Amino acid sequence: MTRKRRRLWIVLACGIGLGSATALVLLAFNDNLVFFVSPSDLAKTGPTGRTVRLGGLVEQNSVVRDSGGTTATTFRVTDGAKSVTVTYNGILPDLFREGQGVVTLGTLRPNGLFVASEVLAKHDETYMPKEVADALKKSGHWNPGEGSPPPAAMWNAGTVKGTGG
Repeated sequence: MTRKRRRLWIVLACGIGLGSATALVLLAFNDNLVFFVSPSDLAKTGPTGRTVRLGGLVEQNSVVRDSGGTTATTFRVTDGAKSVTVTYNGILPDLFREGQGVVTLGTLRPNGLFVASEVLAKHDETYMPKEVADALKKSGHWNPGEGSPPPAAMWNAGTVKGTGG
Protein backbone atom coordinates (compact mmCIF):
# COMPACT_ATOMS: atom_id res chain seq x y z
CA MET A 1 0.00 0.00 0.00
CA THR A 2 1.43 3.35 -0.96
CA ARG A 3 1.69 6.28 1.34
CA LYS A 4 -0.96 8.20 -0.57
CA ARG A 5 -3.46 5.34 -0.36
CA ARG A 6 -2.80 4.85 3.39
CA ARG A 7 -3.42 8.56 3.98
CA LEU A 8 -6.69 8.31 2.02
CA TRP A 9 -7.88 5.38 4.18
CA ILE A 10 -7.02 7.26 7.36
CA VAL A 11 -8.94 10.35 6.18
CA LEU A 12 -11.93 8.19 5.20
CA ALA A 13 -11.91 6.37 8.56
CA CYS A 14 -11.76 9.70 10.43
CA GLY A 15 -14.61 11.06 8.26
CA ILE A 16 -16.79 8.03 8.96
CA GLY A 17 -16.03 8.26 12.70
CA LEU A 18 -16.81 11.99 12.81
CA GLY A 19 -20.00 11.49 10.80
CA SER A 20 -21.15 8.68 13.10
CA ALA A 21 -20.45 10.76 16.21
CA THR A 22 -22.36 13.72 14.74
CA ALA A 23 -25.33 11.49 13.87
CA LEU A 24 -25.46 10.07 17.40
CA VAL A 25 -25.33 13.55 18.98
CA LEU A 26 -28.10 14.85 16.71
CA LEU A 27 -30.23 11.80 17.45
CA ALA A 28 -29.81 12.36 21.20
CA PHE A 29 -30.77 16.05 20.80
CA ASN A 30 -33.82 15.13 18.76
CA ASP A 31 -35.17 12.99 21.60
CA ASN A 32 -34.82 15.93 24.02
CA LEU A 33 -36.34 18.65 21.83
CA VAL A 34 -39.66 20.00 23.08
CA PHE A 35 -41.64 22.12 20.64
CA PHE A 36 -44.16 24.86 21.51
CA VAL A 37 -47.64 24.50 20.02
CA SER A 38 -50.88 26.42 20.31
CA PRO A 39 -54.23 24.61 20.64
CA SER A 40 -54.85 25.26 16.91
CA ASP A 41 -51.51 23.70 15.97
CA LEU A 42 -52.18 20.73 18.24
CA ALA A 43 -55.60 20.18 16.62
CA LYS A 44 -53.92 20.02 13.19
CA THR A 45 -51.23 17.50 14.16
CA GLY A 46 -53.27 15.34 16.53
CA PRO A 47 -51.73 12.90 19.01
CA THR A 48 -48.11 12.16 18.07
CA GLY A 49 -46.90 10.69 21.35
CA ARG A 50 -44.23 13.42 21.56
CA THR A 51 -43.83 15.73 24.52
CA VAL A 52 -44.75 19.31 23.60
CA ARG A 53 -45.31 22.64 25.30
CA LEU A 54 -48.92 23.73 24.91
CA GLY A 55 -49.50 27.42 25.47
CA GLY A 56 -52.46 29.75 25.54
CA LEU A 57 -54.92 31.23 28.00
CA VAL A 58 -56.91 29.30 30.58
CA GLU A 59 -60.56 29.43 29.52
CA GLN A 60 -63.03 31.10 31.85
CA ASN A 61 -65.13 28.68 33.95
CA SER A 62 -63.12 25.66 32.82
CA VAL A 63 -61.02 24.87 35.90
CA VAL A 64 -62.31 21.78 37.75
CA ARG A 65 -60.40 20.59 40.81
CA ASP A 66 -60.82 16.99 41.95
CA SER A 67 -62.79 16.87 45.18
CA GLY A 68 -61.52 13.38 46.08
CA GLY A 69 -58.58 14.71 48.12
CA THR A 70 -56.08 14.56 45.23
CA THR A 71 -54.27 17.37 43.47
CA ALA A 72 -55.77 16.49 40.06
CA THR A 73 -57.06 19.47 38.07
CA THR A 74 -58.71 19.69 34.67
CA PHE A 75 -58.91 22.92 32.66
CA ARG A 76 -59.09 24.13 29.07
CA VAL A 77 -56.35 26.07 27.25
CA THR A 78 -57.42 28.25 24.32
CA ASP A 79 -55.83 30.41 21.67
CA GLY A 80 -59.18 31.88 20.70
CA ALA A 81 -59.77 29.58 17.75
CA LYS A 82 -59.43 26.14 19.37
CA SER A 83 -59.41 24.78 22.91
CA VAL A 84 -57.70 21.74 24.41
CA THR A 85 -58.70 20.01 27.65
CA VAL A 86 -55.69 19.61 29.94
CA THR A 87 -55.42 17.39 32.99
CA TYR A 88 -52.68 17.89 35.55
CA ASN A 89 -51.96 16.00 38.75
CA GLY A 90 -49.87 18.20 41.01
CA ILE A 91 -49.76 21.52 42.77
CA LEU A 92 -50.56 24.40 40.43
CA PRO A 93 -48.51 27.64 40.53
CA ASP A 94 -49.86 30.38 42.80
CA LEU A 95 -50.52 32.67 39.82
CA PHE A 96 -52.56 30.05 37.93
CA ARG A 97 -56.08 31.30 37.28
CA GLU A 98 -58.71 31.56 34.58
CA GLY A 99 -58.01 34.13 31.86
CA GLN A 100 -54.24 34.06 32.48
CA GLY A 101 -51.48 32.85 30.18
CA VAL A 102 -50.19 29.35 30.80
CA VAL A 103 -47.65 26.96 29.27
CA THR A 104 -48.05 23.25 29.96
CA LEU A 105 -45.59 20.47 29.21
CA GLY A 106 -47.07 17.10 28.30
CA THR A 107 -48.52 14.86 25.61
CA LEU A 108 -51.80 14.67 23.73
CA ARG A 109 -53.56 11.34 24.15
CA PRO A 110 -55.62 9.67 21.37
CA ASN A 111 -58.83 10.58 23.25
CA GLY A 112 -58.02 14.31 22.80
CA LEU A 113 -56.98 14.88 26.43
CA PHE A 114 -53.67 16.66 26.99
CA VAL A 115 -51.90 15.14 30.02
CA ALA A 116 -49.54 17.70 31.53
CA SER A 117 -46.51 16.88 33.62
CA GLU A 118 -45.69 20.53 34.32
CA VAL A 119 -47.70 23.77 34.38
CA LEU A 120 -46.12 27.22 34.19
CA ALA A 121 -48.12 30.40 34.81
CA LYS A 122 -47.21 33.97 33.99
CA HIS A 123 -45.43 35.82 36.75
CA ASP A 124 -46.84 39.35 36.71
CA GLU A 125 -49.56 41.51 35.20
CA THR A 126 -47.73 42.36 31.97
CA TYR A 127 -45.69 39.25 31.20
CA MET A 128 -46.76 36.84 28.50
CA PRO A 129 -44.54 33.98 27.31
CA LYS A 130 -43.08 34.75 23.88
CA GLU A 131 -44.57 31.60 22.43
CA VAL A 132 -48.07 32.52 23.65
CA ALA A 133 -47.76 36.05 22.25
CA ASP A 134 -46.58 34.66 18.90
CA ALA A 135 -49.51 32.21 18.79
CA LEU A 136 -51.98 35.05 19.50
CA LYS A 137 -50.45 37.19 16.75
CA LYS A 138 -50.45 34.27 14.29
CA SER A 139 -54.10 33.46 14.94
CA GLY A 140 -55.05 37.12 14.40
CA HIS A 141 -56.40 37.66 17.90
CA TRP A 142 -53.86 40.26 18.92
CA ASN A 143 -52.07 43.07 17.15
CA PRO A 144 -49.38 44.49 19.49
CA GLY A 145 -49.82 47.90 17.83
CA GLU A 146 -53.38 48.05 19.19
CA GLY A 147 -52.40 47.55 22.82
CA SER A 148 -52.38 44.66 25.27
CA PRO A 149 -53.94 41.31 24.37
CA PRO A 150 -57.67 40.94 24.89
CA PRO A 151 -58.89 39.04 27.95
CA ALA A 152 -59.69 35.38 27.41
CA ALA A 153 -63.31 35.98 28.48
CA MET A 154 -63.85 37.92 25.24
CA TRP A 155 -62.42 35.06 23.18
CA ASN A 156 -64.84 32.53 24.58
CA ALA A 157 -67.77 34.84 23.82
CA GLY A 158 -66.61 35.16 20.19
CA THR A 159 -66.30 38.96 20.34
CA VAL A 160 -62.65 39.21 19.37
CA LYS A 161 -61.69 40.04 15.78
CA GLY A 162 -61.02 36.86 13.87
CA THR A 163 -63.23 34.53 15.93
CA GLY A 164 -66.26 34.85 13.69
CA GLY A 165 -68.22 37.01 16.14
